[in-house]
Amino acid sequence: MHIQYEGLALPVSKALADALVSIIPQNFNNDAITINFRDPTYSPESEGFHPVEVRLEKRDNTWYFCYITDFAYVGIGSMAGLAKELDFDFQAGVFQNFLGIYPVEQASDIYQIWEGNFLHYWLKLEPFEIDVTKY
Repeated sequence: MHIQYEGLALPVSKALADALVSIIPQNFNNDAITINFRDPTYSPESEGFHPVEVRLEKRDNTWYFCYITDFAYVGIGSMAGLAKELDFDFQAGVFQNFLGIYPVEQASDIYQIWEGNFLHYWLKLEPFEIDVTKY
């Protein structure tokens, strides 16, 4: 199984691609997959690790990134809701944060910081429950 990580508008690392491959079922025949990472302790009232969603689609036996989205609670108490904090949309070619929408290439620096942190949290601290949805 191969995830295309080279030649993208953002510097996706082999480490991220390999880590994702490790959790995708090997006998997977569908054309799309969404992977959700959730810290069950994260809430509007307590600190924790932001939920992350990764969408991949398969073409010609190769998986391609559609988007990677990091969510955060916005608001206070019972009025808080999850919102996109960082959205790296490879298909649409845009990066979105709380300040606006930009060409995805402008997110190279923040993406590298985000990815390094995410991999550390996921692989070293292991706070996430992981849900893989096949389409």
